[in-house]
Amino acid sequence: MGMFLNSIEPYDKYKTITKGLYFVDKTELLEELIPALEQEQRFFCITRPRRFGKTVMANMIASFFEKSEGGSDIFDRLKISEYPKYKEHLNKHDVVYIDFSEMPKECDSYKKYISRIEEGIYYDLREKYSDLYLKQEDAIWDIFSKIFNETKKKFIFVMDEWDAVFHMSFMTEKNREDYLLFLKLLLKGQSYVELAYMTGVLPIAKYSDGSELNMFLEYNMATRIRFSEYFGFSNKEVDKLYEKYLQNTKKPQIDREGLREWYDGYHTASGQRLYNPRSVVCALSDNQLSNYWVSSGKYDSVFSYVKNNIDDVQEDLVLMFAGEKIPSGIEEYAATAQQLDTKEEIYSAMVVYGLLTYDNGCVFIPNKELQGSYASMMKKEKSLGYIYRLANISNKMLQATLNKDTDTMAEILQYAHNTETPILSYNNEVELSAIVNLVYLSARDFYRIEREDKAGKGFVDFIFYPVRYEDKGIILELKVDQTPEEAIKQIKEKDYILRFKGKLGEHRQCPQNILAVGISYDKITKKHTCKIEELLINS
Repeated sequence: MGMFLNSIEPYDKYKTITKGLYFVDKTELLEELIPALEQEQRFFCITRPRRFGKTVMANMIASFFEKSEGGSDIFDRLKISEYPKYKEHLNKHDVVYIDFSEMPKECDSYKKYISRIEEGIYYDLREKYSDLYLKQEDAIWDIFSKIFNETKKKFIFVMDEWDAVFHMSFMTEKNREDYLLFLKLLLKGQSYVELAYMTGVLPIAKYSDGSELNMFLEYNMATRIRFSEYFGFSNKEVDKLYEKYLQNTKKPQIDREGLREWYDGYHTASGQRLYNPRSVVCALSDNQLSNYWVSSGKYDSVFSYVKNNIDDVQEDLVLMFAGEKIPSGIEEYAATAQQLDTKEEIYSAMVVYGLLTYDNGCVFIPNKELQGSYASMMKKEKSLGYIYRLANISNKMLQATLNKDTDTMAEILQYAHNTETPILSYNNEVELSAIVNLVYLSARDFYRIEREDKAGKGFVDFIFYPVRYEDKGIILELKVDQTPEEAIKQIKEKDYILRFKGKLGEHRQCPQNILAVGISYDKITKKHTCKIEELLINS
C-alpha cells in the first residue's frame, strides 16, 4: 500500500467512523457507483457545504474498492453486503485516493503542492509495477497510460476537496489554469480511468468554463436530486441516533425537539429535509446543543456575502431571521460570479455554502445553529444600519418585558418604527412580527423561541421557553389595528398556556409563571401599545 495508491488511510479513517456510537450506514451509495464502472458516464463530482459528510463518503468509497485484506471486517455488516455484486468488487480494484486539502511541509508555491502529488503517485506506481520501466520525468498521465497499455490495468480515482487548492494563498491565476489542466490531462478521455469520484464545496464552473472537466456529472444539494440521501441525516436516522443517545447517556440534556430546532432544516432538490450530520453527532457526543458547524459567535462567513449589497438584503435579513421564506431564483452556478452584487447571486452563493437553504422557490435560514451566526452579525456590524441598532437594544426590550415596563416596551417599538426601514409599514402582522423578533434578539440567549406554534385551540405568534427553570415563560401575541387587551384575551381564551403543559414531557425545565404579552400597532395613530399579565401555569 502506498501514499496515494491503495492507501491504508481511507480504510483506517472509515473504520474509525463505523466504530462510533452514532455511525449512520450510507454504503448504499456504492450500489449507484458500481454500475458506472468502465461506463462512459463514470465521472461524478459531488458538491456539498462543508461538514456534510463528503470526506466520510470518499473514505468509504476508497476503502471499499481498494485492494486490501481488511475491507470485509467493515462492510460485511453494512447494507452494501446485501448487494448481489458485493463480493465481486470488495477490495478488488486499484484506487488512487487524493485529498487535495493536504499540503507538503512549508508549501509556498503551486509547484511544491502539485509535485508532492505527482511524485507520490509515481513512487507508488513504480513500487507496484517494478517490472515495468517507468520514468519519473514522464507526465503522470503518460505513466498511467503506459501501465494500462502493458497490463490492461485500470484505476479508480477518489479525489476529496478538489477545490481546496483554490483557497490557498500562493495560488495565482496561472496556477489555477495549470491545476485544471492537470486534472483534465489526468482524467479526461483516459482509458485507464475505471471510475472518478470527486468532492468539493463549489461547482467546477466556479473556476472553469467547464470545457476542461466537462466529462464530470455534477450533483449539488439545491438543484440535483440524485445522491441527496447520502449526505446529511434524515429524520428517521436522527430518531435512531437519539434512541442510542438515551440508552447510552447517564444524564441526557438534549431533547429530540432540540435536535430538530438546532440542526434540521436543510432541503434537497427532492424536497427531503436533512440535518447537519457533524453537528448532530457532536451534540449527542457532548450531551449539549451548541454551534458545531461554525465557531461559536462566528458571523464573518455570513457578512462576507451580504456586505456587497446591504441595502437590498436588509429587509430580507429581518424577515428570514424571523423565520420567513424569501422568494428567490437560484441558478445552479450563480455563485460563480467573482463579485456578488445582486440578491440572487448573494443568495445562490449562501445556499452553496450552506448558510441558507432553498426549497420551492424560496431561500431561508435552516435552523438555530445558523441563526446564531446571523444574530452575531446583527449585533456587531454597524453597516447593517437599523438592524444593528435594533439588535443592540434587544436586551433592554427583554428586561422591560420581564419587569412589566410596558411604557419602555412601547418606546422601543416606536423607535423601531421611526427608523428608515420600509418593512416597518406594518401592512400585516408578518411585518410586525419580524421587527418584534429583532428587538427580542437578546432573548435567544435565555429562551428557546418558537413562532406560530400550535398551542391550545389555535396558533400563537411567539412562545419563549426559558432555558432556566427560575425564569418566566413568555407568550407573545401581536395585533395590527386591534388592542393589546384583545391579544391578551386571545391568549386566555385559546388556552395558549397549554403549550407549556404539553411540553412538560419534552422539556424538563418548565416555568411556573407565564407572562402573557400583548403588542398592538395602530395604523392611523402610528402608535404601539403593550399590555402584560402574569398567568400561573397550574391555575
